[in-house]
Order: sequence, then structure tokens, then C-alpha cells
Amino acid sequence: MDIKSKLKAYFTKENMKKEMKDVYETIVFVIVALILIRFFIFEPRVIPSASMHPTLIEGDRLIIERYSRFFTSPKRGDIIVFYPPQEYLKQDPLSMFERLTGFFCKDIAYIKRVIGVGGDNIEIKKETDETFGVYVNGQKIQEPYIKSPYEYPVCTDDMNCKITLKKDEFFVMGDNRGNSYDSRFWGVVGKKRIVGVTKLRFWPLNRLHYFAPVKY
Repeated sequence: MDIKSKLKAYFTKENMKKEMKDVYETIVFVIVALILIRFFIFEPRVIPSASMHPTLIEGDRLIIERYSRFFTSPKRGDIIVFYPPQEYLKQDPLSMFERLTGFFCKDIAYIKRVIGVGGDNIEIKKETDETFGVYVNGQKIQEPYIKSPYEYPVCTDDMNCKITLKKDEFFVMGDNRGNSYDSRFWGVVGKKRIVGVTKLRFWPLNRLHYFAPVKY
């Protein structure tokens, strides 16, 4: 049988239907797998602002781990992605699907560091040497990751510089304390608004880094 005859025999209506069916099944499998991975395991994120300098800079690409939220809560020192409380989240099926999977989601998400968890008493004080300190349950925490202990906005009456957290509430701050719109200004983050915990910076390669738990 010559090549022309072989091709004619292969491209029959029945064969084409089978090939198209295989293609559709593969596409559906890949889409479902991506959805499950992004919802249950991890998703990529890009840093858009300077609020986490020097830990994270604009353009850093991260892996956000999502599975632990089903079993536990973020801990002090974790860097989390979340939807801020002032951001209205639509509850229609399409918006919820986009939010749960990360596909085409237009909801604004922030990335900050967890400073306090449920039950903690948080207080931000100006010290005698003109630096600022963060106290958790009366103990000043050591924060080598922040940009500067001097670059803090002065606390005012309408800011949350002294607060007690309820169950499943989190107090978060950017590492760039002088340039971060965080819990000091808009309050606490509820557990249900947390997307996941930052685990890995995979790009750029010269900044490859695994974020181990912080020990205070």
C-alpha cells in the first residue's frame, strides 16, 4: 500500500472521531488537574509592590502553598496571601470558582507577614532610641527581616497599634513598615480570607529561596 492510500485509510471519519475524542479528554483532564492543583496544593503569585521590602521585591515569583489551610492556621512569622477585609468578595458561582482556583480572578489580594494570631495582644511602641518595636503578649519580638525599625508611621487614634485578637483573627504587617498598608490601618484578617502561605521564591533564579518558619 502506498503512502497516499495509507493516509486515506487513516483519515477516515471513524478515526477522526476517535482522535478528536482523545484530544478533548486530554484537554479536560489537564484543566481538571490544574484546577485541583491550584485549589488544593499550590499556586504561583507575582509580587506587585514594595510593601515587603527587603524580603520580597517587585517581580519576585512565588509558590503559595494552599493545602495546610484545611488542617491548621498560619503561624506568627508566616508570609501569607489573603483578601483584605475591605475588599468586597462576590459570592456568585463564577466569582467563587475564580477565587478558589486562582484562574482569571480579579479580586485584589495582599501579601503580608503574620505578626499576631488568635488570642494575642499586639502593641506597637516607639522606643527611647526613636526606633519602633512590636510587642506580642508583652514581649518585644525580634524582626531581622524588616527594612528599618525607624521607618514606621506614627500611631494615631484611628490606627490599630494596640489590639487583642479573637479566634481565627490575624494581625499582619509588611516588612517595609514605612510603606505598607496593613492591619495597622484596616484591622485584622479573618481565616476564611486567607489564600495560602508563601513557601518558595522560584524566580529570579539568583533569589531562589525557601521560606522556613520564623522562630521568635
